[in-house]
Amino acid sequence: MASPMRLVASKDVGAAAVEECIAGMARLYGPDIWREDAQNSLSLSIDASLPAQGYRLTPDGDDFKMEGADQNGILYGIFALLLRLGAGIPLMSLREQDAPAVARRIINHWDNMDGTIERGYAGKSIFFKNGALDYNPVRIRDYARLLASVGINTIVINNVNVTHKSACLITERQLPKVAELAGIFRYYGVRLALSVHFESPAVLGGLNTADPVDSEVIEWWRNQTDVIYRYIPDFAGYLVKADSEFRGGPGAMGRSQAEGANVLARALAPHGGIVFWRCFVYNCLQDWRDRTVDRPAAAYNIFKALDGQFDYNVVLQVKNGPSDFQVREPNSPLLGAMGNTRQALELQITQEYTGQQIDVYSLAVQWEEIFSAPAGDGKKLRDSMGGKIDTIAAVANVGDDENWTGHTLAQANLFAYGRMAWNPGLRAKDITREWAALTFGNTPAVVDGVTEILLRSRFTYEKYTTPLGLGWMVNVIDHYGPSPEGYEYMKWGTYHRADTKAIGIDRTDKGTGFTLQYPAEIAADYNHAESCPQELLLFFHRLPYNFLLKNGKTLLQYIYDMHFEGAEEAKGFIRLWDSLENLLPAAAYRSVKRRLALQLENAKEWRDVINTYFYRKTGIADEKGRRIYK
Repeated sequence: MASPMRLVASKDVGAAAVEECIAGMARLYGPDIWREDAQNSLSLSIDASLPAQGYRLTPDGDDFKMEGADQNGILYGIFALLLRLGAGIPLMSLREQDAPAVARRIINHWDNMDGTIERGYAGKSIFFKNGALDYNPVRIRDYARLLASVGINTIVINNVNVTHKSACLITERQLPKVAELAGIFRYYGVRLALSVHFESPAVLGGLNTADPVDSEVIEWWRNQTDVIYRYIPDFAGYLVKADSEFRGGPGAMGRSQAEGANVLARALAPHGGIVFWRCFVYNCLQDWRDRTVDRPAAAYNIFKALDGQFDYNVVLQVKNGPSDFQVREPNSPLLGAMGNTRQALELQITQEYTGQQIDVYSLAVQWEEIFSAPAGDGKKLRDSMGGKIDTIAAVANVGDDENWTGHTLAQANLFAYGRMAWNPGLRAKDITREWAALTFGNTPAVVDGVTEILLRSRFTYEKYTTPLGLGWMVNVIDHYGPSPEGYEYMKWGTYHRADTKAIGIDRTDKGTGFTLQYPAEIAADYNHAESCPQELLLFFHRLPYNFLLKNGKTLLQYIYDMHFEGAEEAKGFIRLWDSLENLLPAAAYRSVKRRLALQLENAKEWRDVINTYFYRKTGIADEKGRRIYK
């Protein structure tokens, strides 16, 4: 952009938007872009007729107008403008109006007060240290800017697995420091929420019970919530995990999930707060010999019958799949299934089962599949976003590592989450190219190479770990590396039931009946091996190893082939990355190269362990004569 400009901002435009506009344009075009005596102007103003949080970018003769529905809309418009300009689009060719699909776009941190992060792979917490809130306000400010730049507007700073120690964040002893943190995020349009311990009335309040229908419990939550709002007037609400993995909850007290959620909702309602009530509720311990218990069915079985019993300011937070953020699983049948209850879709940015930010893995590809999956009545899941599903949340992948996410390429997942939370119709390819260009510059070879690695990574990882919807064959403690029967005989387990003749779980109407939780047209496809998507075949069906797939391969040979292919593709990532060495920042090149080398070793281990496991189970050799045992 050759011509200098002057910035004209109306009085109702927030300071953060003005600051980001000035700094961003100066980074792109140099500090001389701004001149008070310039003939052309870039104006910022509020237009309340726009959709909530939306913005409009329009050329106006030799000037340019950026309008937002509110201060958040202005800020999002600024970041959208800078993204387009950073991609090389001329300012005066921009004409765009946009608004988010859902009102609340949330990032959930699983940070503990001792500074550790549950399922964190990028260092320590940026919020907590040694049992207290202890943070660098400059880094928090940068993080708030980062979140706002991709449209995230709510943050939960503490782990959903709230301990007795971390329950204290809602007390007056901790709230002044929490309020300071909320103030930093507020400046960038990000509201703060907290995970709370369902048994707080007993843990913090000294009551003898946390029973949600007890009058003292009801009064305790009301009083404690009032205290929070005195410190944080725009407090977003509570995130709750209850009755799951040995955590207390209403079910343990003979109450329904609705009764449990509503007591908190009624305390928040006068202040406009929301309860985000997680549906990861499955205290259904399994005996491996019992073929009737099917844990993925738990959320639907518990919550569907309660439709209409939750207060309006309760949002049920549903994981994308019925298992637990596996490499491949179907969408949860609970998503969109409750016509009288608000829902949130929960994703996982941190790579718990998808490579732990050691192995490269594009979640954008997986999320595009999730949003594109059928949801009944001829619609896709993305069609429910903003309707039955009015919120989206995801588990964060950041820590105090210098590059935020440990693996440089894992930054693409945080970027993609924000972009797809705003617009679930976006394509993974387009988002990935955006990120690559913004991160490494517009050199075509770099953009193409980085994009190729990321777009292939999801399928490569699936090949050398658990294809066909198997899932779970991981080490139990850290969830990284192969352990074919690590979960199989545990209280949470029985996920593939492999024996010498067959593998998989029959979840059809003749098995556990799980397929019947889906709308009829979806259930019909899942219910038959011939129509079931191949990538989900062993999630829904138990099949013999000689079952013929559509490509003519036996099931077992396909498993062998995929593991060999996946390991070779991981090797190919290194070759491709090496070809870009002279075009990349040296530190980024070296950092990613180290992790790609670790990924290759992981891929080879998966290949050898899983292929050996099936060879020993079946005694059937690889038809191509490759060595498949250790």
